[in-house]
Amino acid sequence: MNFTLSPDIIYRRSATANTPATPVDMLVIAAHPDDAELSCGGVVAQMTAEGKRVAIVECTQGEMGSRGTPDIRRVEAAEAARILNLTERWNLHIPDGAIDASPENVAKVVAALRYFRPNILLFPPVFERHHDHENAHRLVRTAYFQSGLSKLQIEVFGQNLATYRPKRLFTYMQTYEFEPDFYVDVSAHFETKLQSYYAHASQVFVPGAAQNQNEPQTLISSPEFLEYLKARARHFGGKIGVEYAEGFTSVEPLGFGSMSDLLAPDFR
Repeated sequence: MNFTLSPDIIYRRSATANTPATPVDMLVIAAHPDDAELSCGGVVAQMTAEGKRVAIVECTQGEMGSRGTPDIRRVEAAEAARILNLTERWNLHIPDGAIDASPENVAKVVAALRYFRPNILLFPPVFERHHDHENAHRLVRTAYFQSGLSKLQIEVFGQNLATYRPKRLFTYMQTYEFEPDFYVDVSAHFETKLQSYYAHASQVFVPGAAQNQNEPQTLISSPEFLEYLKARARHFGGKIGVEYAEGFTSVEPLGFGSMSDLLAPDFR
């Protein structure tokens, strides 16, 4: 099968040409424009602060959301990308509320995997409150496998992309909680996470900002949800003896080359 795609670039840190660039260290795939910031913004901020290259790819424009518009959300996503110092941010324009693993949608995600060639892939969990999140999980799992198939030909920005599968697949936490396989200390970067979250002002509660009373209230637009988000990060932080943490599950078993790997100074 052959697909020719032109991804929608929401943000690009440098004015490079539309050709496969240096691989990113981590790629985050999300169903909607604010999902990554809410779920793993701390880890993203941590990675970029360490000089790592990180990209975010959203499946939909969130056009079915109760608040905001695709145009507003695009501007917000670009601002959040700037705050997080992303290398690049794409939107795949899959219909909101109708994510599925059609050949076309799989090809769009494969294009992201082959273009960015990440070592680490973060994506939604298998069980979630929003069906788009669950369907995005299944879409990414399908695309992950097909990205390694040479008979699936993907052309992006005029370039045929070589097959590729990321080394590590982890799922982040959204609304429903699960027992993480591991936690990451994001204490030093939690404020950056919050600022990137606040960038999606049409969707979330922003302390001190005037609230649009003409928009319907949703789960994440309430001040209570913001407090829940902070409390969960504090709770996870408490589990590993730090202020704030984010939790993740590993799709495949984690292995270590030596027990001495656990002696690293920052291994908790």
